[in-house]
Amino acid sequence: MTEKDLQKFGKCPYVTAQRLLQGKWSIVILHNLDGHTLRFSELQKLMPYVTNATLSSQLKTLEQEGLIRRSVYPEVPPRVEYELTDIGHEFEPVLNSIAIWGEKYMDWKKQAS
Repeated sequence: MTEKDLQKFGKCPYVTAQRLLQGKWSIVILHNLDGHTLRFSELQKLMPYVTNATLSSQLKTLEQEGLIRRSVYPEVPPRVEYELTDIGHEFEPVLNSIAIWGEKYMDWKKQAS
């Protein structure tokens, strides 16, 4: 993203959305948390190709941006759960649209082969 694009963050909806979702796995993480509260290990099982460091980094970024909530419970060992925030839930229709478009694209690809 260029410096000019960074200046548009918070002013242009496309630049804002792109910056918030720029992580390679952020849309998949939001999809997995859609309607679910999950622990780190549960997310790992749903996303076996993502390294621990990448998943951790993406979760921290999504939390900092206010899209997900991280809850730590005072237990031994500590229990940490992730869920969508209210603004994160607002992304659900977009996730549904992405799924519909993705299905259409996959069908198109099969027919084009």
